[in-house]
Order: sequence, then C-alpha cells, then structure tokens
Amino acid sequence: MQQEPATDTPHLRVREDRGYTVLEFRGEIDIVAATEIGSHLDSATAGPAPRVVLDLSGIEFFDCSGLRLLYRARGRVLDHGGDLHLVCTHALTLRILRATGLSRLLPPAASLDDALDRPGATSGSL
Repeated sequence: MQQEPATDTPHLRVREDRGYTVLEFRGEIDIVAATEIGSHLDSATAGPAPRVVLDLSGIEFFDCSGLRLLYRARGRVLDHGGDLHLVCTHALTLRILRATGLSRLLPPAASLDDALDRPGATSGSL
C-alpha cells in the first residue's frame, strides 16, 4: 500500500502514522493559522470513523482560535464515530486546556506514542 506524502503548510504538517492522520500544529496558532488549518482539519475528520491525532508539541503560542479548532475536531470526530487524541506539553496551552475544561474531553498525552497507547478520548463530558 502506497502512503500519501505529508502535507506541509507554515502552521501545520499532516501525515499518517499507524493508521491515524496526525495533524502537527506548529508555530503560533492564532486566527490566521486557524484559517489555514481549518480545511485540513475538516478533511482529516470527514468520512466514517476518522482516526486523528492533534499534536500541539510544536507550538509556541495558542489562543482561542486554536481552542475552536480542537472543539471543532472533537465534534466532527464524534459525529462520524471516530477516534481523536491530543498531544500537548506546552505549559501555557495545558493551562488553557484545564481552565476551559477541554483537558477533560481530550486528555493531553505527552507524546505521540503515549497518545496512541491510550483509548480514544472523544467521549468525555464537561
């Protein structure tokens, strides 16, 4: 089976790993980046049972636009019966995730390997 090449943009790299579509966010995730990322996120979360990892380990800044992307991804994956994981080690972003309650819906893992070793985290509730 031929693997599709990774998609690279200034704020996102999309690739496949162990049957999951991995969206690696990078740099500053603000309204400009969210506009760029949105269509790629929608593609990754479309179709039946999408398997997606949102990897925030390469970010430097994350605002409410980034939170909207995470909520959007979660909603789309739940609607399609899929599996969603989050990777995040950035201290300020973890603080935002806890303050908003999103860390209960998408418990952040410390690495891609850790994320893929745990069951899906898309069904939590606030």
